[in-house]
Amino acid sequence: MTTFSKILRKTDTSKTLSVPTKYLKSLPSFKGGHAVSFQAMDEIGFVWTFQCSVRKKGHPKPVLSKGWLAFVRNKNHKVGDKIKFSLNQTAANPFYRVRAEKEVKIFGAIFGYSPIIAPSIP
Repeated sequence: MTTFSKILRKTDTSKTLSVPTKYLKSLPSFKGGHAVSFQAMDEIGFVWTFQCSVRKKGHPKPVLSKGWLAFVRNKNHKVGDKIKFSLNQTAANPFYRVRAEKEVKIFGAIFGYSPIIAPSIP
């Protein structure tokens, strides 16, 4: 299972989610293009469609664009929340999961993260 997680920053909650370059090999093939769509299931079984794109020249700088802001709004994500993508490789088809987690603070200190269980109605 391949996983990446990230604490969300302002750009991640208002525009696009930057994706670690090393995670690109876990996504479906770009087939020579600069964008690929894939689906990921959330905690309650709703399937989201995201598009990952890279620059055509230079450093790829992958980002999730299409579908990402709808996910952020639905889960009511804020700066400081955590997002986690994982890939489970089954027989012939990759299976992606996406998990949203809220910051849990106690007396102003980050204690951990709690799953966001929101009605997934985009």
